[in-house]
Amino acid sequence: MAQYFEIHPDNPQARLLKQAANLLARGGIAAVPTDSSYALVCHLDDKAAADSLRRIRGVDDKHHLTLLCRDLSELANYARVDNRQYRLLKAATPGPYTFILEASKEVPRRLSHPSRKTIGLRVPDHKTLQALLEQHGAPLLATTLIPRGQTEPLNDAQVIRALMEHDLAAVIDAGACQKTPTSVIDLTDMGQGGEPVVLRQGRGDLAALGL
Repeated sequence: MAQYFEIHPDNPQARLLKQAANLLARGGIAAVPTDSSYALVCHLDDKAAADSLRRIRGVDDKHHLTLLCRDLSELANYARVDNRQYRLLKAATPGPYTFILEASKEVPRRLSHPSRKTIGLRVPDHKTLQALLEQHGAPLLATTLIPRGQTEPLNDAQVIRALMEHDLAAVIDAGACQKTPTSVIDLTDMGQGGEPVVLRQGRGDLAALGL
């Protein structure tokens, strides 16, 4: 049964988020608000939790999972980033963009894309989620919260609780968030002198990034 945390959107309660972070550290899956839609998250280095995340979401190991990072310096620990990529990332973070990059050795191999050794990373612009990441002390592994068999993400914590409380350790309610997923931008070709490739246009102003 999921624990339900009601969090103030402007002044997140550290005590409650610490409890949620402890559930994640013990291998739990949590539903959390982001600056796009809700996401499912788990501890990065827990294979069983990652497998549960994929099962709940209904995706296999070929589906890119995303690392939610606190800031750009943390993101750079988990991906190989050159100067061109860094300038684009700096312009876009924090914000509702997911970037596909070549994974560094810091990323467990089981969490990289099996054929390309890539990883999705983003720095969310959401006060509650940033506070949770701070309590957790490390990136969280995430995927957009789209229920199995559906195509639209969820953005209402009460609905998520009713549908998924037996699969989750925690649901964090900081008010309804957006219902549009992030824009996904593949930056791997930039490492060989190529250009960014927009894989999905969602939230986030692509024109502001020159795309």
